[in-house]
Amino acid sequence: MNLIDELSWRGLCHQVTDEAVARTAFSQPTSAYIGFDPTGVSLHVGSLLPILNLRRLQLAGHTPIALVGGGTGMVGDPSGKSQERTLLGETELRANAVAIGDQLSRFLDFDGPAAARVVDNLDWLGPTGLLTFLRDIGKHFSVNAMIQRDSVRTRLDNREQGISFTEFSYMLLQAYDFMVLYRDHGCQGQLGGSDQWGNIVSGIDLIRRHGLTGLPPFGVTSPLITSKAGTKFGKTEEGNVWLDPNLTSPYAFYQFWINVDDAEAGPYLRYFSFLTQEEIVAIETEHADAPHRRQAQRRLAEEVTALVHGADGLAQAQRATQILFTGDVQGVDSATLEEIFADVPSVNLPEGELAASDWALRTWLVGDGRPFKSNGEAKKALRAGSVRINGVVPGNAISDTYSRDGLIDGRLAVIKVGKKRYWLARLA
Repeated sequence: MNLIDELSWRGLCHQVTDEAVARTAFSQPTSAYIGFDPTGVSLHVGSLLPILNLRRLQLAGHTPIALVGGGTGMVGDPSGKSQERTLLGETELRANAVAIGDQLSRFLDFDGPAAARVVDNLDWLGPTGLLTFLRDIGKHFSVNAMIQRDSVRTRLDNREQGISFTEFSYMLLQAYDFMVLYRDHGCQGQLGGSDQWGNIVSGIDLIRRHGLTGLPPFGVTSPLITSKAGTKFGKTEEGNVWLDPNLTSPYAFYQFWINVDDAEAGPYLRYFSFLTQEEIVAIETEHADAPHRRQAQRRLAEEVTALVHGADGLAQAQRATQILFTGDVQGVDSATLEEIFADVPSVNLPEGELAASDWALRTWLVGDGRPFKSNGEAKKALRAGSVRINGVVPGNAISDTYSRDGLIDGRLAVIKVGKKRYWLARLA
């Protein structure tokens, strides 16, 4: 299947600069790039769609080029932004660029005839002098046309915010990137979100104005994804859902996908998985017959978590999810448990103030922030065997001693009463 057809049935083909050119290019090995500005130490799920499009490109036999914008990151893309970005320092941007380059490398194959490449536009933007850039590049851009771009016009309409010359110049830099990659790396195409359409077209125009010869350049954009509520995709109440497990755990990542709306599950399977059309239709049919089982969401969460965090990350996420239903916390670290049970009542016990008698069950079970208000309530629950601490029945009397050996990482106790009621107690 031609990559244009592959992207189209998945709903990932929004605009093509010249479909005949793109189809011809994808009918034989070619190369295309997508840019990622290093505005943080990690990419988030909003960047996952273009990352996977690079992977689709490679699986179709083409060479993917991931451009890390060490240079453009110093300026900031105004697309989709209602106000000026806070500019990062060069040292921070360089560190971010390295981290993001490493992150991108997990999704691509750097061996074989279609070996992927990661490039940094600071390598050519950095040495280019201002006067040279204005003379050789700037003269090809009409300000009249530039201010008609959505990313610029939206900001100009907001007289209080406006747009700086720095961000106004971003489209020139991105167009120059395409020209350099076309001229020096044989890169024929650029992929991106629909908000990058103007920048892509500007790059193609710049290539032509400089009289560069070779296979005709082209661009393909994918639609921007928003949630059913119209909010930015990948944003939660807690903030961005990151691809770095140190910023968003595999458990939280898995939960993000398993909690998507029914109407979003089918399209997201097309966008974010490599399942075939037949497999996705079968999952959608099964989901329609029994939506309460959330089969589409479960398969989506499994596929995407495995892509980003590997088989081990998926197993960790599924294990953490199971804990919510069973209360069995053995083998799970305290940091993951803190995240799983972030919203349950908790109490801190100052370790230095605990006497030997304080290790009795009453200390963990009775009082403010604990499951029971009185010794009598605790005694009744213990005798009924409805109390578990870290998945283990601790004893049947509140005077029984709770061993420090039972704590997770020597500091955390997950207390479960009945089937669904949880508390946390931790040594502080």
